Amino acid sequence: MLAIATILLLLMGVAHSYLGERYILIRLSKRDNLPKVLGSAAFTIGTLRFVWHLITVAWGALAFLIFSAGNGAISRDEVLAVIGIAALGSAAFPLFFTRGKHLSWVVFLLVGVLVLASRGNA
Repeated sequence: MLAIATILLLLMGVAHSYLGERYILIRLSKRDNLPKVLGSAAFTIGTLRFVWHLITVAWGALAFLIFSAGNGAISRDEVLAVIGIAALGSAAFPLFFTRGKHLSWVVFLLVGVLVLASRGNA
């Protein structure tokens, strides 16, 4: 059951990113009436784009945790490693899509570093 749940989450993430990009985000980015947050529509679409794809990262991490827990093959430190890596990966999205203007990357980076650094400390 957990293997099927893992596969479903991974497939959902891929479909969500691909279909959302193709049918929603690309079309939105071509509009000339998007709100200009922080002075530009580019920031607005960049924010929408990174948040959209961030869900796929979260679902991927969750799928890995479900699969590993189902196999009894994951420790506390490995759970923290998955969460830390997902947080660091999440930091890359606002850095790339908004060129660092959306400051959530700072929080994701700090969370990732703190969680990864906490491994091995009970």
